[in-house]
Order: sequence, then C-alpha cells, then structure tokens
Amino acid sequence: MQTCTPRIRNLSRALAGAAALAAAFASHAANAPLLHTMFQDHAVLQREQPIRVFGRAKAGEQVKLDFAGKRATARADADGQWSATLPAMKAGGPYTLAATSGGITQNVADVMVGDVWLCSGQSNMELQVWRSLDARAEIAGANNDRIRFMTVPQNGAVTPQATFATPVKWTTTTPETIRDFSAACYYFARELQKTVDVPMGLINAAWGGSRIQAWTSGDALRATKLYDAELDVLARYATDEAGAIGQWGQVWARWWNARDGAKPGDEPWAQAYAPGKDWRTAPRELGAWERWGVPELAAFDGMGWYRTTVKLTAKQAAQGATLALAPADEVDMTWVNGVAVGSTYGAGSGREYALPKGVLKEGENVVVVNVLDTYREGGLYGPASANALRFRDGSSVALGNPWKFRKVDGNDTPPRAPWQTAAGLSTLYNGMIAPLGRYNVRGMLWYQGESNTFEGARYRDLLRTLREDWRSRFGARTPMLIVQLANYGLPKPQPAESGWAELRESQRQVADEDANSGLAVAIDIGDHYDIHPPNKQELGRRLARVARHVVYGERLPPSGPVPRAARRVADAVVVTFADNTGELVGVGANGPIGFELCGAQKDSCRYADATASGNTVTLRAPNAHDATRVRYCWADGPVCTLFDGEHLPAGPFELALPTASTDDHAR
Repeated sequence: MQTCTPRIRNLSRALAGAAALAAAFASHAANAPLLHTMFQDHAVLQREQPIRVFGRAKAGEQVKLDFAGKRATARADADGQWSATLPAMKAGGPYTLAATSGGITQNVADVMVGDVWLCSGQSNMELQVWRSLDARAEIAGANNDRIRFMTVPQNGAVTPQATFATPVKWTTTTPETIRDFSAACYYFARELQKTVDVPMGLINAAWGGSRIQAWTSGDALRATKLYDAELDVLARYATDEAGAIGQWGQVWARWWNARDGAKPGDEPWAQAYAPGKDWRTAPRELGAWERWGVPELAAFDGMGWYRTTVKLTAKQAAQGATLALAPADEVDMTWVNGVAVGSTYGAGSGREYALPKGVLKEGENVVVVNVLDTYREGGLYGPASANALRFRDGSSVALGNPWKFRKVDGNDTPPRAPWQTAAGLSTLYNGMIAPLGRYNVRGMLWYQGESNTFEGARYRDLLRTLREDWRSRFGARTPMLIVQLANYGLPKPQPAESGWAELRESQRQVADEDANSGLAVAIDIGDHYDIHPPNKQELGRRLARVARHVVYGERLPPSGPVPRAARRVADAVVVTFADNTGELVGVGANGPIGFELCGAQKDSCRYADATASGNTVTLRAPNAHDATRVRYCWADGPVCTLFDGEHLPAGPFELALPTASTDDHAR
C-alpha cells in the first residue's frame, strides 16, 4: 500500500482534530445543565406552594420535568429561557429532580421539600457562625441533614444578572460546613425547627456595609422619584463608563455647591483653585488622619480634601494612563485636572482609574481626592509609593509632591456613585438577588440599616419600597421579618437626637403596618463597643418567635411589649402596651429607665420617672403637661429596662400625644 504524503497526513490530522473538537462540543452540549444553578444536589424546594422550576435549553425545545411522581413541561423561548410549575407538595424527601430536553437529561439528587428562607442585609446578617458566642461548641454540635444552606457570592452589577458571579452549591449542616455561614440565619432555622418540624433551606445574600438602596431594583428606585439623576448616570455607565463618570462629577459638584454654608468658588477639584490657610500639609506617608497627631482629627468622622500636583512631559501626557491610589477609607471622589475620573466605596483595596483621553497635559497636573469616612479611622491611606500615574508604555510617575489636606466641617453626606457595589443603586440587587430568579421562598429575613442611619426618616419609605420590590419577585404576600437595629455606642447622660433611633422607629412602623411583616427587637442584645454583637443565638430565637406568629399563625406575642397609645392623665402621661406576656416590669431599677417626654422642638426632651403596672407605664416629669411626644430608648446605645414576664424587651419607639382637649374629653 502506498504510504501517505505529508499533505494527506496533515489533512488527516486536521480532520481528526475537527472530529475531536466536534465530539467535545457534543459532549459539552449533552452535559450542559438544563436547570438553573439554584437547582442542585441537596437543594430545598418550598412546600405547599406551586413549585417554580426554570433554566435554559435550546431555543424552541421542549423540557420535561419529573419530581417525586409529579410532572410538568415547558418550551424554551427564543433566548433559550424556560419555566415550568410543579404541583404543590407537602414537606418530605429526599427526592430526585430530573429535567430532560433534546436527548439531554439532568438529574439533581437529595432534594428536600420544606421551608426556604432568604436571609439578607449587611454585616450583622453576614456575620459567620465562627464569630458568634460559644462558636467552638456551636460548630462541633452542628449536625443536621435537614437544614441546608447556600451562600450567594458577593457581587455588584450595573444591570440585572441571570447567573451568579461564581459557582454556588447547597450544603447540608455539618461541623465542616457551617463555620462560615450566617450565624443569624442558621440559629433562626435551628430554633424554628423545634416547633416547625420540616426541612429548612437557607439562602444567605449579605454584604457588610451595604445600604438598602443597593438591594433595591432600579425600577423600584426609579418609582420613588428620589434618584433620577443617579439612575440616569447608572444607565449610561453600562455602555459608556468614562462618560458616566464625567456626568457623575457634575451631579456631585451640584450637591457640593448646594450644601448649607457652601461658599461661591469653593471648588477644590478645579484646576485654578488655590488652597488657602485652612489647608495643611499631610504627612508624607499619609495614613489615617486620626494618627496625624492633630487634635481636631483625632476622632474625626467626616469628609476631607486631598490635593497634589505632578509634572509630566509632552510624551507622557499624550499616552493613555491610569491613576493609581492607595486605599481610601471609605469613599473617595477623585478628579484629575478638574475632570471626575472615579469614585469607589470600600477601604480594602487601592483605586485604579483609567483617565479619559486628553485629561493629562504637559507641565503641572492637579490630582484631587475627596474622602468620606463614617466609622473608625479614615482618610487616604499609604504608602505614598502606591500613588502614581501609570502609562501605557509601562512607565510610571509617582505622585511625589506633598499632599495638601483640608477638613470639611459639619456632617455632610455626599451622594454615592450609583455603580458602587455596597453603596450604589440596585447593584447588589442586580448581582445577588436577580440571579436567584423566582425561586420559591417561605419568607425573607432582613437585618440592615447601620449604613443608612444618617437618613432614618427616609429609610421608612426605602424599606417599604424594598419589601414590595422583593415581593414582586418572590410572591405578593411573602412575609418579611425585620431585625430592629441593636444598641451600639455608649449611653448619653441627657436625651439627644439619634439617627439610629430614628431608623429603628422607621423599622417599627413599617413592620407594624403590614400583617405579613414582623419585627425582632434586639435593643438589649447589642454591644456598646462592637457594632457586630456576637449573641446571634438569642437573635435567632427572637426571629423564630416572630416567624411563628407572622408566618405560621401561632397565637403568641411575636416580640414582647408593643406601645399602642399614650395619653395625659392629670399631671402625668400614661403609655399603654399590648402583646406583653404577664405584667410589665422595670428590670434592675425601681422603675423602667429610658422614657422621655418631649415638646415640639428637637432639644426639648427630658427624662421622665416611670412606674410600670400591668400593661401600662406612667410617666411623671416637670414638663409632662406641655409634652407632645413620648420617646423610649431614643439613642444609639441606650439603657432600656422595660420587659414583660417572659423577659422580652419593649423596643424603642416614639408616640405622639393627643391634644390636651382630647385628653380632657377622654377623662
């Protein structure tokens, strides 16, 4: 037989390679998942509701589902999306869920039917079991095949995402798996299972330091009419990042110039701006401004301006460049030569901002950074060597000139760039809630608010908006269990205004207005020195109790004493409570501590002597006759001692008093 020529051999190899490649693609297609990634081994599906199942298949192809003897079919649309509904089922399992389409079958094993809970919020919902009280013993004793959990990968996105940023999986509870899961979410399910004996599926989607706006969809935020300019920028950012950043610079500048006390021409980002005597030279290595040895900065939380210059050659200025900055704690807004180039939230990493063409110039260039710090240490961190311009040819120029610094007086809170992850608009909804699809859940647990305490009154509407927004995805009457912020910070000797207290009042009102919402009071289990209290076991017990009342209809007080009315009686004010078990008591004192009587003005509140009896508390103070409001536990970290017979605390509140004529008529 004649041997093959080199050309024929090469052709044979090419054909063999093509065949192997085709086989590989065919194998991949045969193994491609039909089911959305939420449907995996060890998953929990919601009982007693029609079960929504969804995924992807070849456009136009039929998908068949088989689950515990129940069947359903669906057809993929032009984009390959499909959705089907299985009949409602009672709790049970384990079962196998099978999806078949076009000769492809995907089997998901060890699936339980029970109650599924979405646990979301910021760091106190994210806080892991290993950081909770008695963690070593809790982890060692965690063996429960009927509590399964999934942690949603942290991811912010400008537009809604169909899938998660990284792979996810359902996991059964063991000492090896539970360590890094949400403590509040786990302890809630463990406690609830004592009275609701069904499998529990827990989905944790939380991000430390996040604001409620980031968890709310863009459509829902747009409906509030509060963030139109920011949402316009966000929409542009998806396709024109540089243009959106420049547009955001204009929005930020309008805010700065409209502040109370703003002075004409005070625009430190402008090229022509000349720093005055109120600017100081920052230490060469920068670092937290609290460590500079300057008394007025030793405990400063607020805004500061940084300004420096750098000289460039014509060749350098003509190149594409990136501005690199050391980490800023916690939010920066940055300009080069008067042009906004970036804004980032978070202190964990440095900044890198690609500079638009034409921003740099030959000669002196001005770099300006505004930094907002709201917690602990703040400022533009070092080392100074991290601050540089990096050019396309691989060279760089350090920002070696000393930085000038100016402290901003007051408590100004600038708007946050809408693309920021934890502090943006809809970013965490897009990256962490949207990828859940319409997976059935029994209820939603929400522990968030510390990052919104500067806007406590607005939070009321924001929380309502988020609740209805999520219900549009998971179900119109999906219960929401809200954790009222725990106490944090040292008590004050005299009554004062408190953003934390104002936000707690918003949480109380939103929960109280809706039969499918409940409030877990945590005002007595916080930590004066730690914003992350470790006693998540008691929090879990209280959340479970709220769920038993709101979700499962048990006839038990859900959260302890609840204020219902306040009225004047002679020279005193009487507050009536409901939902208390047994009589009200003031723990550790002759009477309850923490009550205030207030007039109409903010600085008019005075502590009142209180006496508990039955389900009422009587308040006496010199200003009782003139009082228009009653407040209780109104501080960041108050001392509150009113409990009921089951040692459940009365939570913070503010009630308006009726007019004197109304009280007189009532008597």
